[in-house]
This record gives sequence, structure tokens and C-alpha cells, in this order.
Amino acid sequence: MNALTRWDPFRELDELQNRLSMLFGRTPVKKNGEQQEALTVTEWAPLVDIAEDDNAYVITAELPGLKKEDIKVGVQDDVLTISGERTYEKEENGKKFHRVERAHGRFSRQFTIPGNSDGEKVSAEFKDGMLQVHLPKTETVKPKQIEVAVG
Repeated sequence: MNALTRWDPFRELDELQNRLSMLFGRTPVKKNGEQQEALTVTEWAPLVDIAEDDNAYVITAELPGLKKEDIKVGVQDDVLTISGERTYEKEENGKKFHRVERAHGRFSRQFTIPGNSDGEKVSAEFKDGMLQVHLPKTETVKPKQIEVAVG
């Protein structure tokens, strides 16, 4: 049996907002039958940029609020892993938080190392909340040009 439902344009907007929230890592929750955004974000992954030049690949990760000791960079089986943990800042006495959007917890990002890079020579530097990982390219044998003599 087909039932008629009344069209509600705001329901469609709520569904769109729900999809966008999930896309950006926020967890929507239902409260009293209404769709509302969760007050905390429990999972996060740092944003990264990957660039390439003639000599290396460079991965830049945003890690605000972390210390060098909180970050681990490793290579195993042609996979580069950036991992760590951002701890939750304890609430101050007398303050009641209504919204907490700065995520915390453990994170791990993994990237396959391109075949023309050298996983043995990976280096990393951390400054002002930005991590830069350098993957130098291997020296490739350039094709040899042979001049053909006219005789």
C-alpha cells in the first residue's frame, strides 16, 4: 500500500546538512526525534598536502597543538605511516563547554611510497604545528642517446 507523505523542504535541507556533516567528519545524532549535530568529534585525521618536484615528494601535514614527541613517522613495506595522538585539554573549573570542535585522540595516515622514491632516505621536520616529510626520488638511469652517423 502506497502512502502519501507531505513534502517538507526543510527535511531535505536537514538531510543535506546531515550528509555534509558526515563528509566533514562530524557525527550527526538524533535527539528527541530531531536531527542535531553531535557536540564532540571523536575521530580525526590531520589534513595533508602532497607535492612533487624533480628531486622529491613532500608530504605536509597540519598537526596544530602537538609536540614533536607526539608524532611518529615510519616506513615499512613501501608504506609511509604518520601517526600520533592529540590529548584532550582538560576543562577549566567554572567553564561549561557548549561546543567542542577541535578533535582529539589517536590518528594514523598511511601513504604508499611511489616506486621512484627511496624509502631508506625519508626525512621529516616539525615546526610550528606543520610536519614535512621528504621522500627523495631515486636516481633513474636516463636513456642514452646514440647519434646515428650518416655514411
